[in-house]
Amino acid sequence: MIRFLFFATAVTVLFSCNNNNIIHPGRKKIIETVYASGKIMADSEYTVYALNAGTVIEKMVNEGDHITANQVIYRINNSAPAAKLEAANQAYSKAKQDLSPSSRILADAKIALQNAELKFGNDSLQYARLKALWAENVGTKSALDNAELQCRTSLNQKLSTRERYFSTVNDLTLSLKNAESQVASAQNDYNNYTIRAERSGTVFQMLKEKGEAVKANDALALVGKSTDRIIRLAVDQQDINRVKPGQYVLLKTDATGDKIYEARVIRVYHTMNESDQTFRVEAIFTGNTQQSFIHTSIEANIIISEKQNALVVPSQVILSGDSLKVKLDGKVKTIPVKTGIRTLNEVEVLDGVDEKSAIIIPPAK
Repeated sequence: MIRFLFFATAVTVLFSCNNNNIIHPGRKKIIETVYASGKIMADSEYTVYALNAGTVIEKMVNEGDHITANQVIYRINNSAPAAKLEAANQAYSKAKQDLSPSSRILADAKIALQNAELKFGNDSLQYARLKALWAENVGTKSALDNAELQCRTSLNQKLSTRERYFSTVNDLTLSLKNAESQVASAQNDYNNYTIRAERSGTVFQMLKEKGEAVKANDALALVGKSTDRIIRLAVDQQDINRVKPGQYVLLKTDATGDKIYEARVIRVYHTMNESDQTFRVEAIFTGNTQQSFIHTSIEANIIISEKQNALVVPSQVILSGDSLKVKLDGKVKTIPVKTGIRTLNEVEVLDGVDEKSAIIIPPAK
């Protein structure tokens, strides 16, 4: 990514020369920056999407309108989901009725259970009576055996009828829950044809007109805060570790030419965009100057550090390992130096040379 200082002042360091290949360090203000590109976004900007395919039947707001959260923006045709919702509601009403105190299904099951209980009661009394008489040698053994068999059969019928009754209650309860779920699903599908605002803001774009066909996931509208802007920047992965919240940013936009705007970094994201090997950084305008347009492209310099009256040399004289070739007492020596701020063309020297040092310019490669 190209790095540059488009806001550099017109101060030029006059490196004094004794001959064509010797210079002396000079002093000036030096600024270290990181280059970034990006675009201006509306604060809290979001895109409203279609959730289902259909045709726009109503456009409820216009560009420039202020809308509130949950306000209807579009209505999409919904005859099919409306019919589905009506059928689901009817099924729910029936399931609810089947489980109510006036349910005919439950009434029949309850009557069957009561009849089984009455029959078992009568048969058990008959068996007990014959058993008592048999103990007094009254009656016949076959009559007693038949009464016992009938009593056991009635008991089994009562237990079976009771099981069927509670099974019917459970089945009807499950049917009601399923009907409730179907209503909720159908209602959600139906609601998806009414497009609402996620949160309040200003409508910047309405992307569909009445009568236009839409597909699922089609963008329908662009919404965000009307005045506040977010500057979304992409910073090269080699530079991101030097970018911190609070740093100042100078930028220009394609929409306003060479006019320079000031901003401040507010957020650094720590996940790299693998497609272009950059990290996302967000900034906001400072002062009273703010770009009103959104989605305009920008170029920016994030100020990493700056220093007044720094001792600087051209970057091409710095050798590998941060060293310089100097002429000292008539001899050429390579000496180590301590460097500070670096720009594209200049390097600050913190220690090792001064303004009087004669630095040899290495031959061009």
